[in-house]
Amino acid sequence: MPYLIDDNNPVFPHPLLADDDGLLAVGGKITPEFLMAAYKWGIFPWFDPSIHPVLWWFPKIRPVFFPGQVKVSKSMRRWFRRHSYYKITVNKAFDEVVYHCAEQPGRKERGSWLTPELQEAVKHLFRLGFAHSVEVWNQEDKLVGGLYGIVPGNGIFSGESMFHLEPDTSKAALIYLVRNARNLGFKLIDGQVESAHLMSLGARLIPALEFLRLIRGGRVGL
Repeated sequence: MPYLIDDNNPVFPHPLLADDDGLLAVGGKITPEFLMAAYKWGIFPWFDPSIHPVLWWFPKIRPVFFPGQVKVSKSMRRWFRRHSYYKITVNKAFDEVVYHCAEQPGRKERGSWLTPELQEAVKHLFRLGFAHSVEVWNQEDKLVGGLYGIVPGNGIFSGESMFHLEPDTSKAALIYLVRNARNLGFKLIDGQVESAHLMSLGARLIPALEFLRLIRGGRVGL
């Protein structure tokens, strides 16, 4: 059974206590304080906003990227050649990236977990230096793709969401992030939940305990 969290106290159970599906805890609030307490342990919220309370997860298997270790397909190599005049930036349009991630076609209709309160919380973390974005701009200097993630101060970029307004621009943003991770100060990029999209780009699956040791510097106790 998942643990019930006090709405006024951002303290989580040990992440390895998550159930087989990865559900760890129920309750709490979507605030910067709760998010920081969670992401330091690799815990993240993922829920249907029409159903309360908040659900917090720590999957048993984690898709991750190590710096420079990304699979670039022939089609993406062609994309980079054909779009060499496109510009990729970091932290230049965080709020706009979050907005587009929430507004991607189909997400609003299905009830996006990227609720207004979560958007405001991650924007606050960005202003404090604990969230980052990658942006892709076309030749008209229009934002056409990107991603954002939480950076809780342990060298981990925890990928939250991505979007594209032109084909393959979200892939370009992720490839850029992995290629430049070390220069950006990241030792690991956490994909959170396994997907065909992440695996096609070369994500590596690691068990929860190994992941926890990586993000906690070998210390897994509370």
